[in-house]
Amino acid sequence: MVDHLQWAYPEDLPGSRCTPEDGPWPRAYYLLDEAEIWEEFQRLADPSSLLFSAEKGWRADGVNFQPAPQSTTQDRYVLKQLNIHGRLWTLTGVFDGHLGDETVAHVAHHLPIIVEEFLQEFLDETDSSHQLSPAFISGLFSRAIVSFDNAIAGDILNLFGGPERLDRYSDQEIQDIINDQDKGGDNYKKARLCMYGTTALVALTDPEHDNLWVANLGDCQAVLVSPKSTEEWDVEFITTEHNGDNDAEIDRVCREHPGEPECVVNRRVLGALAPFRGLGDVPFKQPPSFTRRILYNLHPGFADTAPWEICLARNLTPPYISAAPEITHRRLGPPGTAQARSPRYLVLASDGFTELCRVSGRERVLSTWAKREAAQARAAASAPAQGNLASRLLRQALGGEDRAGVSCMLTLDMDEQWIDDTAIVVQTL
Repeated sequence: MVDHLQWAYPEDLPGSRCTPEDGPWPRAYYLLDEAEIWEEFQRLADPSSLLFSAEKGWRADGVNFQPAPQSTTQDRYVLKQLNIHGRLWTLTGVFDGHLGDETVAHVAHHLPIIVEEFLQEFLDETDSSHQLSPAFISGLFSRAIVSFDNAIAGDILNLFGGPERLDRYSDQEIQDIINDQDKGGDNYKKARLCMYGTTALVALTDPEHDNLWVANLGDCQAVLVSPKSTEEWDVEFITTEHNGDNDAEIDRVCREHPGEPECVVNRRVLGALAPFRGLGDVPFKQPPSFTRRILYNLHPGFADTAPWEICLARNLTPPYISAAPEITHRRLGPPGTAQARSPRYLVLASDGFTELCRVSGRERVLSTWAKREAAQARAAASAPAQGNLASRLLRQALGGEDRAGVSCMLTLDMDEQWIDDTAIVVQTL
């Protein structure tokens, strides 16, 4: 392997957070052969797949990528089938956690369960997706997500009889209730969920694949990639980003908090948080007393409360972060001539994917990848795609057929993060 040692500079790294000041430069990396590249993908990107229908070629593949050896990713993805009265719906999603990973792990595990429970409860056993209006499912999908988010703070407030009774407890009494690690730690774990947050991008497909719903909170991105001809692909970005780059989101928060010039500071909520919608992030949704009385009394909890005090001083009329998702519906319908030859793809990706594509552009990366997938399918006599579709899309973002570029992103000699966490799900429709 030493014979394959190469050298890289910051400008060689797509989506890099590195600067010349992060030296010394150049830094070493190993030039990998093809087999070694895919071995590293298997080791670093946590790839998995779920086949929904072999006959129709419906599947979903996911990856979660962070190559820095000293860093753990705060992204998650899910690939699920939901059994609703004997009929199988599909749920896929990506989640980009921030501040910590407890909340994003909780959301990735439990949110699909809550969505399934809502569908089970509100869909009659005789209902079919043909009889249900898209608007009804959109509303149900949204209510499930909001209900799930409300429970994160609600589970803790219920320990004290509700928010109006919190003042009846001393700090010591609160500490005794929430720091129950010696009794199993259930209360402590619930309180820790309130300290962190996550974006959420979740797709729901009915059993016949006639309809697609995408619920979005934050700055992940959903894209439909559809064949227009043998060589041409349509790349449609179907969600908007809920962050400080979106003036509409800034205007929304400012309208909801008139007379509060510091509700958004430097395009961040209360001057602190980049996503304007998300799950968790309870200090931005509850009055300051929740953070000071409950979260400050967690042991261990916040290492330094001084930055939080700056934020809490601006917290006058919560909530500032919304848990109401933006729901996008698409009626899929039967495939056209071009689509019959090649599948349509739904791509769900965290903002790390956007960063990786910044130089080449997301549309170019996605269309190049789709053309290659179609060519491979034709070469294999239209057999279903083998391997992991999301892994191959990630490779395209990292450099595609540029073996040196991909090797550099996989093996750079650098301990701290040089790229953002990146989660990708590719679902065939």
